[in-house]
Amino acid sequence: MTQLFVTTREGDLRTLDATPGLSVMEVIRDGGIDELLALCGGCLSCATCHVVVDPADAGRLLPISSEEADLLDGLDHRAPTSRLACQIPFDDALDGLRVTVAPDA
Repeated sequence: MTQLFVTTREGDLRTLDATPGLSVMEVIRDGGIDELLALCGGCLSCATCHVVVDPADAGRLLPISSEEADLLDGLDHRAPTSRLACQIPFDDALDGLRVTVAPDA
């Protein structure tokens, strides 16, 4: 099974079993981390699934879309490796990906 490592807002590191084919947002939600609201359910319309990808892993992701960049631009806590978890399709190549749930807006 592939794994996703998630640091919560409180600083707790959680290791989640990740099913390829889901988005990182779905893996986090299904893993019981409820601080990632994901209000729009992955429709790229709310930015409530904001995560910061570990800089060492950022190069493994598909490029950010202009729509995702526009939503992230409106956030107070955007970091250089900020992404919307709903826009990161998880697959075997991302095994071991590390993300941190971004501060609440």
